[in-house]
Amino acid sequence: MKLLPALLLSTLAAVTPLAAADSYDIVVYGGSSGGITAAIQAARMGKTAVLIEPTKFLGGLTTGGLGATDIGNKKAIGGISREFYANIFTYYADPAKWKQQTREQYFAKRPHGNSSTETTMWTFEPHAATEVYDAMLAKVKDKVTVVFGERLDLKKGVVKNGTRITKIIMESGKEFEGAMFIDATYEGDLMAKAGVSYHVGREANSLYGETINGLQMAGAKHHQFIKNVDPYVKPGDPSSGLVWGVTPMPEGKDGDGDHRIQAYNFRMCNTDDDSNRVPFPKPENYDEKQFELLLRNFEAGDPRHPWAPTPMPNRKTDTNNNFAFSTDMIGMNYDYPDADYATRAKIWKAHEDYQKGLMWTLANHPRVPEKIRAYYSQWGLAKDEFTDNGNWPRQMYVREARRMIGGYVMSEQNCKRRVIVEDSVGMGAYNMDSHHTQRYVTKEGFARNEGDIQIGVRPYPISYRSITPKAEQCTNLLVPVCLSASHISYGSIRMEPVFMVMGQSAATAAVLAIENGVELQKLDYAKLKEKLLADGQVLDFESPPMPEHVAFTKEQVGGIVVDDSEADLSGFSSEGHTTPGFVGQGYRHDGDSLKGEQKARFTPNLPTADQYRVAIAYTALGNRAEKVPVIIHHADGEKTVIVNQKEKPTEKHNLLPLGTFRFESGKTGWLEIRNEGTTGHVIIDAAQWLAK
Repeated sequence: MKLLPALLLSTLAAVTPLAAADSYDIVVYGGSSGGITAAIQAARMGKTAVLIEPTKFLGGLTTGGLGATDIGNKKAIGGISREFYANIFTYYADPAKWKQQTREQYFAKRPHGNSSTETTMWTFEPHAATEVYDAMLAKVKDKVTVVFGERLDLKKGVVKNGTRITKIIMESGKEFEGAMFIDATYEGDLMAKAGVSYHVGREANSLYGETINGLQMAGAKHHQFIKNVDPYVKPGDPSSGLVWGVTPMPEGKDGDGDHRIQAYNFRMCNTDDDSNRVPFPKPENYDEKQFELLLRNFEAGDPRHPWAPTPMPNRKTDTNNNFAFSTDMIGMNYDYPDADYATRAKIWKAHEDYQKGLMWTLANHPRVPEKIRAYYSQWGLAKDEFTDNGNWPRQMYVREARRMIGGYVMSEQNCKRRVIVEDSVGMGAYNMDSHHTQRYVTKEGFARNEGDIQIGVRPYPISYRSITPKAEQCTNLLVPVCLSASHISYGSIRMEPVFMVMGQSAATAAVLAIENGVELQKLDYAKLKEKLLADGQVLDFESPPMPEHVAFTKEQVGGIVVDDSEADLSGFSSEGHTTPGFVGQGYRHDGDSLKGEQKARFTPNLPTADQYRVAIAYTALGNRAEKVPVIIHHADGEKTVIVNQKEKPTEKHNLLPLGTFRFESGKTGWLEIRNEGTTGHVIIDAAQWLAK
């Protein structure tokens, strides 16, 4: 058979009439976790659905490496989402699924909140998530058509009649018609091309009455450099320019809105099992200059391993970003949300090359300390995962792209339960979590990261209006992933189990709107609520609002008080202010890491020699350490007191008395908190000396 030239083929395609559009009740664009649950729910309610995935695989991040499920309070998850995690539990109940370790060996570590006594399981390997999703879709195959490799035409891809989408057109020319449409992509392309308003970047605090949105130069306390690191190409010479990844100090003040979005990375599936390990590959276009700041950070004496591997079954991990310089490619994704496919592909490839280069550097570069190189050399990519993609994750972690401005914008006030919506379609429960957005040079001439915020929430309802556009813009589109939320509230909502919940609720609303012949914005919420509850969705449960960040001054505490900001620190670089009841501006903790290497010494300047009652201040939580050694150095020697920081201190101002001791005047005595022999976070806040 004679082959036609490519040019002739393209000409024929241009003049050949297209086949009639495929028609379904519901068209779901995006095979993410939310897209899958939407398609399944539509089928279970008796409607036909097409699930269109632009790539060749389903599941987004859930099958793409994010096996350490982020949710907070698991009570908030119901419906098909909880069914998925129950199916994961059933999957791993089969002994044949355990290759590199036994189920008992894995659960002995009790990672990431899992328990061997639960009927759901929240950690899993990428291929396990794929198998579970495939099995769930197979049960509705008579109603759900899955289409791979079809991307929306970004120029003419959405056809509307008034406020209704009538069909969408792919780059291939393929057309899909439907009564209702659901955009379940991480980027929100269908939403944007349908003329729906959206936001990219951080809003100013003033826009929605928030306190932790926008620029966060003072508020970004986590994942920072613990040593001063010079960011200039020629150390000490600003005229030589800045090393890769560092920008000038940003203009503006904290709370100002800007264009920046939180950093992306890949959630690697790693293993230290030699029989299943592929050494970290060196990318062809490896650029050593990208890692100059990392190497200088090691040379400055930072001993920390710059990654966060959470154990998954079979001696694998879900590996995330950690500390100052890690897998997040900070500041290199600003153009991604609104970019065309070619530009996105370049950004995606740059992130992949960067992260591969980082891992190769950690395992091989001679400027990396030998101990750290030896550690990373034991690790690699899991040979039996992502076998069609060189063992590399197929999904980049697009933490945030476009966010719809819909009928209701979720905000910080919702996440703290200070404002509670009455049209819930599911719940969020994770911290308001933003990764860094930029790395800049301070006025003192050192590198610093900006944008990371970790603020606690109470489980809270998410509004139906936040997954529907404004009625004047589109009346038959739902957006369960790029939903209507501010930057900081989206940081809490943007979790895979929540996307599954939102996907199911979106499909439920779509089917009810079809059956009742109404626009989405006019759907009777009482009917929607009744169906959601019948299908096991969790819409709300009683929870008190988040308290304000209660802080005590040293004068309120009384006596001679030394705050953590005045202590002599070795480590304890992680700062916090999410748990109220602290002294001063916040507290510090050891990050549950580098055990035996971190200590904080509190030295008072006592006015007279006397007997002093000594106490420490800390806020108790379930993730705290139980056996924290506190050494009191007094005039008659030293005493070690072991403190259980899971238990609430006994006195007001969160003070725990440790005993009464004789001290000389001046700075001869001290108190030291260490993290040796501990499991869990060790907190340092303040120490008090009270004369008897």
